[in-house]
Amino acid sequence: MSSLLFCFFFFFVGNNLITVNSSPAKNDQRPLILPLHLSSPDSTVHRQADDRRRHLQQSKRPEKPNAHMRLYDDLLSNGYYTTRLFIGTPPQQFALIVDTGSTVTYVPCSNCQQCGNHQDPRFQPEMSSTYQSLKCNPDCTCDSDRKLCVYDRRYAEMSSSSGVLGEDIVSFGNESELVPQRAVFGCENVETGDLYTQRADGIMGLGRGQISIVDQLVDKGVISNSFSLCYGGMDVGGGAMVLGAITPLPDMVFSRSDPYRSPYYNIELKEIHVAGTPLKLNPKIFDERHGTVLDSGTTYAYLPRQAFTAFKDAIIKAIPSLKRIHGPDPNYEDICFSGAGRDVIELSKKFPEVDMVFSNGQKILLSAENYLFRHTKVSGAYCLGIFENADPSTLLGGIVVRNTLVTYDREDGKIGFWKTNCSELSRRLQVPSAPAPSPLVTRSGYTNVETSPTLSPDVLPSNVLPGAFQIGFITFDMSISMNNSDIRPNFTELAAFIAHELEIHDSQVHLLNLSSKGSNYFVKWGIFPADSANGISNTTALNIILHLREHHMQFPEKFGSYRLLRWNVEPQIKQQTWWRQHIVALALGIVFTVLLTVSIIGVWSFWRKRREEFKSYKPVGAIVPEQELQPLQT
Repeated sequence: MSSLLFCFFFFFVGNNLITVNSSPAKNDQRPLILPLHLSSPDSTVHRQADDRRRHLQQSKRPEKPNAHMRLYDDLLSNGYYTTRLFIGTPPQQFALIVDTGSTVTYVPCSNCQQCGNHQDPRFQPEMSSTYQSLKCNPDCTCDSDRKLCVYDRRYAEMSSSSGVLGEDIVSFGNESELVPQRAVFGCENVETGDLYTQRADGIMGLGRGQISIVDQLVDKGVISNSFSLCYGGMDVGGGAMVLGAITPLPDMVFSRSDPYRSPYYNIELKEIHVAGTPLKLNPKIFDERHGTVLDSGTTYAYLPRQAFTAFKDAIIKAIPSLKRIHGPDPNYEDICFSGAGRDVIELSKKFPEVDMVFSNGQKILLSAENYLFRHTKVSGAYCLGIFENADPSTLLGGIVVRNTLVTYDREDGKIGFWKTNCSELSRRLQVPSAPAPSPLVTRSGYTNVETSPTLSPDVLPSNVLPGAFQIGFITFDMSISMNNSDIRPNFTELAAFIAHELEIHDSQVHLLNLSSKGSNYFVKWGIFPADSANGISNTTALNIILHLREHHMQFPEKFGSYRLLRWNVEPQIKQQTWWRQHIVALALGIVFTVLLTVSIIGVWSFWRKRREEFKSYKPVGAIVPEQELQPLQT
């Protein structure tokens, strides 16, 4: 299902190599990702000292700004969520996988000897006036010439990323109140395996470590020692991320997270309830080996064998009306059910609720979308997104926290969970809205043309002129690739979805043209003014254009993936007054009326004259009346 890495889970603590094998009893278990974190033998000691120092510093500091960033892509379609990070001066854009299991942020370098084709162009250090390579020093691993600092990250399924470490200005986008900061990151020279083939440009490391982007910002004192992630729900995708503290939420559920147990974020899971009934398990089962690890880079969830068997049996028992079917991929023995219907909202009527109970007695509710994924070949069918882990450890991936705000409170050593609609997160977090300097955008991964710089909210693109140029309508062309060639997209539903994404009314989105070739569709859309408006306001148009050019629209799984080909803004046709619109008709009417009037008058005058002439005509020989003679006066 997933396009990224995902096979085993390794990490080093001191000199001991520890392995978490995710393969099931049969050798066809679905893969996962949890990146390696290579730590030095005394890394735990350093981390403890750093955490204590930060705790003392944080307690004395006033409230700090944060970076509010959007998430893109979809957990199950893409295998990951990405955010947009801007590096260099001028900024260069990158789509990076947000990964709490990694401690290094890295992007492909322009001189990379072995890098794949990704969403954006490679980073060009020579084009950034603020880039500096990190010179060899006692705190880093040096190259063979002992000139530069290097990094090397290897993954159990044979993927790897290696390169040099550099430092440059990092920007967090228009929605961030945190100003750009200098940070260390990896500039890839070699990538292999799925890292080579994936669409995303690289990884944004959010784990615990000195060169983690979070640790660097905390050490600079520019954000609080906390960050939050919120993944969109089934068929929605996207979400939000906040680097720094957010407004406290009184009903957030917390679990303790021990930073000294491992470099990963762990929670204290004690019980799992299905339909209100606890699974008959020893609570210690979730604390074996590495305990319960929460990782944003892992797609699904993995339970120890005994826990998985109990969970699977409890789910099957709770849904006797649904039919067991084969999974979408014959290479995996997925546990799937048909007959549940396509409406995600209705899944709660078919599938039971699941509770995860922490050691402090608090619990988080998992709805059906937190443990199911859609069957890609059977409509209305779903499969379990929780699998067996041959290792005793418990690994909880992104599927478990869909539509859940997860706060990694590193300052107080706890992780919070708050069920919410992640698409509405921006309004509910109460994050200050002061924008950071607008970064430049290079080429988007969905187009083959270079775009102009990203615009601040009060600036229109060059082809949208303020004042005299009023916006009549906006058109854009896109290609849509369906995952299943047998399914034709519902374009009426898609139009409503686009309207929702662009924050306009459904009636404003019109399908102008459509053609198809196999499972690919080429669609021309038009955005028109609302019924009561003569044109589209500049503010609304700007919002639409930014959504289009920065590819903020996230399609549900059933619509496949899209690629924006082009967009265009058409000027408003000025509305003429009634007199101007009908001037010709009025002129013709007046002329006709005048001619008719003259004609009538002429006919009437001619008729009257002829009548008078007829009355004054005397035939020859007519008797003329004698006039009375007056006597003469003498």
